[in-house]
Amino acid sequence: MPADKVEEYADGLCYTDLMAGYYIGAPDEVLQAIADYSAWFFVWDDRHDRDIVHRRPSAWRRLRFRLHAALASPEDHLHHEDPLVAGFAESMTRLYSFLPPSWNARFARHFHAVIEAYDREFHNRTNGVIPTVEEYLALRRLTFAHWIWTDLLEPSAGCELPDSVRKHPAYRKAALLSQEFAAWYNDLCSLPKEIAGDEVHNLGISLIKHEGLTLEESVAEVRRRVTECISEFLVAEREALRFADDLTDGTLRGKELSAAVRACVCNMRNWFSTVYWFHHESGRYMVDSWDDRSTPPYVNNEAAGEK
Repeated sequence: MPADKVEEYADGLCYTDLMAGYYIGAPDEVLQAIADYSAWFFVWDDRHDRDIVHRRPSAWRRLRFRLHAALASPEDHLHHEDPLVAGFAESMTRLYSFLPPSWNARFARHFHAVIEAYDREFHNRTNGVIPTVEEYLALRRLTFAHWIWTDLLEPSAGCELPDSVRKHPAYRKAALLSQEFAAWYNDLCSLPKEIAGDEVHNLGISLIKHEGLTLEESVAEVRRRVTECISEFLVAEREALRFADDLTDGTLRGKELSAAVRACVCNMRNWFSTVYWFHHESGRYMVDSWDDRSTPPYVNNEAAGEK
């Protein structure tokens, strides 16, 4: 953003507030690192969108490869000429400092997949391809970075969870539902902007195209799915908390894991209220007040990324 746009819009976008409401209980330095990374993620999403809108495939390809490289060796990219790459590298050096290398490797693996999912979205949007509902839902789990935000529960709780805990059905279902709610509610709130911009990546748009629903029916169906996520989470949450209790086996390690899982599950619950609040407070979704409903007024439409 240009400096005047930062002054006018940055606080009203509420990006750091979103993370502060989700990762409750995190140490200050962890929360700050996550909040900065979240702000970076939104800026990256806007750059990706502008590269699509302005038909800049070479710029997107260049950024894609640079992000993969920065993810693998962030220290080597701290002074990169593209501030988006440098900012990403700086965020990663901080996020990589909290837990063991095994957590870092998992986070990197998950984010490499997110970058490639953004590439698939780039090609779908530039070619006007509207994915089927099932194709979209699978891709959305990556473009929304479900497992990235779930990974970040662990440094917030101060504990890396072993695979046997993370992949336990009770924990994994609660985590997935919290993220599905967020992604689909985001689609619901983004639908006016994305229809105005001839978008192809939105659950509502896939329902219209491939299920033959009207706009009104599509909105009702997305709302139904969102509401169902809440109901299913309340059941999954109880199972996950029982699982946390079962980890208490009389050992110090069992006590630590139980407390960490309980903290993570409590923050999964926080995602619901915080996401709801964010979408109604952030200037990112107030399309009715924009001159162009397809383009946020704070976005710089110059050819960033072509350098």
